[in-house]
Amino acid sequence: MKTDREGRAGKAVFTCKCCGHCCHGESTVSMSPDEQKRIAGYLSLSLGDFLDKFCVRKGRRVEMRVVDGHCIFYGDDGLCTIHPVKPFHCRRWPLHPSILNDSAAWEAIRRDCPGFSEQATYEQVCNLIRETNGTQ
Repeated sequence: MKTDREGRAGKAVFTCKCCGHCCHGESTVSMSPDEQKRIAGYLSLSLGDFLDKFCVRKGRRVEMRVVDGHCIFYGDDGLCTIHPVKPFHCRRWPLHPSILNDSAAWEAIRRDCPGFSEQATYEQVCNLIRETNGTQ
């Protein structure tokens, strides 16, 4: 997915530090059926084996397991072991649309993610999210 954050204007607002902080916590992201199949294929597993080994069901949602307080795909080197096929929610983080309607969400995410420029404004981040996610 090509995003403006790869361009100069985007880098002025956000540059991923590959710190892995977003991979930590007691919850991970849900995956669509297509994402589940793509990740299973990347790992050379059947869909059933992938779901049994790497996922948990939460109601109708399927999420990646949490192991030792981080996503099961968080590597020993601090990088994502399924980076080329990671779910959409992982690829777009921390540029989450919830920020567009809630400056408090922006402040919480900003405090949590070291990738945001110290000078980044709420308006700049909202513009980047709109451009990145095609949101108006």
